Amino acid sequence: MNTQQCIQQLIAEHPVVLFMKGTPQFPMCGFSGRAVQILKACGAKRIHTVDVLRDEAIRQGVKEFSNWPTIPQLYVNGEFIGGVDIMAEMAQSGELRQLFSAQEDT
Repeated sequence: MNTQQCIQQLIAEHPVVLFMKGTPQFPMCGFSGRAVQILKACGAKRIHTVDVLRDEAIRQGVKEFSNWPTIPQLYVNGEFIGGVDIMAEMAQSGELRQLFSAQEDT
């Protein structure tokens, strides 16, 4: 399985996937820490995180996969949402919370 297939499989298997630097308990950059805070504040459950610092192929591959240059990156129900700035905007507007409440209804 190549890197792109691996990323696709992760996104398909988990309703919420956050590619980040570090872990939710020990984020290795401020943006990743902020992304975790936003997700928790918006009621996200069962967040599957991928520490891109553990695998350089995933770190570069996810940027190519999404055509998005920065990490963290959020996927919900197989759909690319964006980075921490977009997550913050969606959290402020209530859109992100709606995504997660709709997810619990299914």
